[in-house]
Amino acid sequence: MINLLDPSNVITKLFNSEKYDDLYNYCKNLLEKTPDDMIALQNISLSLIYLKKYEEAIVYCDKVLDIKNSDTYAQKNKIYALENLKQYEQILKLCKQILSKNSRDIWALNSMGLSLNELNRHQDALEYYDKSLEIDLDDVTALMNKAISLSHLGNYKDAINYYDKAQTIDSNIKEIPIIKSQLFKKLGMDDDAFLAAQGVLNKEMEKIKIDAKENKCSVFHQLCEDEYEKYGSK
Repeated sequence: MINLLDPSNVITKLFNSEKYDDLYNYCKNLLEKTPDDMIALQNISLSLIYLKKYEEAIVYCDKVLDIKNSDTYAQKNKIYALENLKQYEQILKLCKQILSKNSRDIWALNSMGLSLNELNRHQDALEYYDKSLEIDLDDVTALMNKAISLSHLGNYKDAINYYDKAQTIDSNIKEIPIIKSQLFKKLGMDDDAFLAAQGVLNKEMEKIKIDAKENKCSVFHQLCEDEYEKYGSK
């Protein structure tokens, strides 16, 4: 039988119910009784992050790290709080600590890259996204952020390809078609820009353009014809 009064169960219930104020107060009471209660320290910092009290959250993360300086959960909570406070240099130090223990921590690799992006160190950021993609080729976060880095560096063609890879994996990311279209426009590729804005993947664009040329019509009309045939046959 589950003990509903067990602190872990109470904390889980409050968190899942999104009662972050209640979670904070519950953990606060636990800490008044036992100041080094790790469960309470971890979750009070979590509640403060959700309450957007980032500086106070960091105080409790540091208390955990004073007890166990290699606590990855506390380090990642602190990184999240620091991101909201735009303290990117501190994030780099924490990410390096995590990666010194586990060089394959994809979350830390992506956080490192994101902070380098925010510091306008886009070339350096690419190194960490590449490491993440060596571990997981389908890491959408790394694909998206590598595309952002490449775009900042003026490498629009490669940026488009990485956005396209991310779109292939997750077609629900609504901003990708718009960004791809903007990048194609910068390259002077208007037909591709139009097709990208409609959500067409790169591999499908060439056929549409070839068909439009053969049929002596615009890319717009060819796309409409293709859509009509696609849905008309169902």
